[in-house]
Amino acid sequence: MKRPQAMQQPTQQMIQPVIQALNSGQLAQAEALSKKLLKQYPNAFVLHNLYGNALAAQNKLKPAVDSFRKAIQLDGSIAELHFNVAVLLGNLNRVEESITSYKKTLQLNPSLTDAHYNLGAALQSQNEFEQAASSYEKAIALEPGFFEAMVNLGVCLQEQGRLHDAIAVYQRALTIEQDAKVYFNLGTALKNEGKLEEAIDSYNKALELEPNYAEVHSNLGEVLRDQGRYEESVTFYKQALDIDPNLPVANYSLAVYLYDSGDLKGALEHFKASQFADWEERMLYCLYKTERYDEFKQNLEQLKAVKHNSPFLSTLAQHYAENFGEKSDYNFCPDPMSFVFHTNIPELKGEDSELRDALLTEIRSADVSEKMQGRLYNGVQSAGNLLKRPEPVFQQLAKLVEDAVDRYRKNFAGADCEFIKSFPKKTVIASSWYVRMNQGGHLNSHIHEEGWISGAMYLSLPTNKSHEHEGSIEVSTHGDDYPKKHDNFQVQALAPEVGDFIMFPSSLFHRTIPFSSDEERICIAFDLKPEI
Repeated sequence: MKRPQAMQQPTQQMIQPVIQALNSGQLAQAEALSKKLLKQYPNAFVLHNLYGNALAAQNKLKPAVDSFRKAIQLDGSIAELHFNVAVLLGNLNRVEESITSYKKTLQLNPSLTDAHYNLGAALQSQNEFEQAASSYEKAIALEPGFFEAMVNLGVCLQEQGRLHDAIAVYQRALTIEQDAKVYFNLGTALKNEGKLEEAIDSYNKALELEPNYAEVHSNLGEVLRDQGRYEESVTFYKQALDIDPNLPVANYSLAVYLYDSGDLKGALEHFKASQFADWEERMLYCLYKTERYDEFKQNLEQLKAVKHNSPFLSTLAQHYAENFGEKSDYNFCPDPMSFVFHTNIPELKGEDSELRDALLTEIRSADVSEKMQGRLYNGVQSAGNLLKRPEPVFQQLAKLVEDAVDRYRKNFAGADCEFIKSFPKKTVIASSWYVRMNQGGHLNSHIHEEGWISGAMYLSLPTNKSHEHEGSIEVSTHGDDYPKKHDNFQVQALAPEVGDFIMFPSSLFHRTIPFSSDEERICIAFDLKPEI
């Protein structure tokens, strides 16, 4: 009995010319031969596979995917076919489908190192850093010297705020290969952990390997700035711009230096060149501080029309409106004083608080560099992100901060402004630090330009006061020496107690009122912002 044509398979003699054409690089011929045979044998697994390879080799990605998928329909048990489809889908930027195919590949063959690595890369591109890290770890377990997987694992750990683990991975990778990019990543992780000298050493090693690495020069400038070595920092910003005049972060960092130094004209030029982060708001700030009100108003209206959720823009719009007796129509947070929230963390209250004692001990002994803060007098501020550190006491406090932020969300739920409507659904502590002040200590008025909500929890406060608000925090709709036409801006002083937690929109000006007693004032501050 004759087999149905659909069940017939080509002979090896028929297939051999296709294989030879593929092996010799005659891809168009291989494509034509396999396509011709498929008309005669439409259910031949081997022909769909060969056809897919011929198409893929010619960068005909979509028909190659279709061909491999037809082969999979005939026999879905071959891991390498799913792998091929996953790679092609990735190249077509169909990332979710690619991830599904990599996962199917690994179900069939868990020992395919490249599949674990590629899956990690696909997940990383989707900001699924925890899952990506797991895939990279599996690739490294199969191939302990897999340098690229280690580097990407370090990046994923760093993105999760697991700085200590990221640093260890980068250091391990560097025992395999000396690489400027890895030293750059290591330096950044060390900087964020508050280890400034070690960060400088890592950046310098990157420059030994690649002297014209512009981003390293720029980041080195940032670390030197944090150490108060301002003239040196400017030298490195300028070196970065000599290498790459358009480097956004170097233009931005130099602009911030000029901005803080009072050279607002020079700052304007470099903010515009940077096109980085909140450069438009910073340009508005420069215009406003130099009282170029017509230019400010024109640019303000243009930016308000397209940017609806900017805390810094809210500060500028609110101050201008209040300064000139107008009503602000920027509905990010038009009444920031009403969103001040004074609560407490019960675990920090009471003279017998073990958590507070442990935090004070850790703060006084932790291996954290100090960061120079131009607005801070008679005090020190920690570098890095304190609540991302690995010590259990900081991890415990981070969880309590998340709980307090949830209380804030619930307290203001339903408010008709973007500050609450677009409030970050997930608590991401963008930055956190301790501030220790001694007699006469204070912090001048400022906002947190890069935050959404800011807050501070109080571990130690002066008790011997000449007036009730010594050492208090003051919030206001005016500050930072903004130009003012009157003195009728809103202002409120809040006197915290030990264990208290005060939160407010980052767009609100705040300062610390000086205190005269010979005591120490210690708080831990933080900024929360949405995930990018």
